[in-house]
Amino acid sequence: MKSCLIVDDSTVVRKVARRILEDMDYIVDEAEDGQEAFDKCRAEMPDAILLDWNMPILSGLEFLKLLRGYEGGEKPHVVYCTIENDIGAIALALKAGASDYMMKPFNRAILEAKFDLDQAA
Repeated sequence: MKSCLIVDDSTVVRKVARRILEDMDYIVDEAEDGQEAFDKCRAEMPDAILLDWNMPILSGLEFLKLLRGYEGGEKPHVVYCTIENDIGAIALALKAGASDYMMKPFNRAILEAKFDLDQAA
């Protein structure tokens, strides 16, 4: 089974994304900030990560840079999720190693399309 780490400081976003990803047969774990997410990735690297842009302690961009520099951190499919409609911020995320991005709010169809790794491969 595929695993996904949802990294978002919003309980609501994590709950909605978890429900959709579990319906897609993902084993789901959650983190409230980038530092917690990085600690979880060091313990066990997920297949995919849904990553929020703006979080306390360690931002999404800071986490992404740490992840991609960590041994095995190049493997997860990382979808950067933001409310910012800022092309510059999206470009920074892609340059830092994001696999894809999507805007909030998202719906089931958008999330399923971004995390259908069999189709993305």
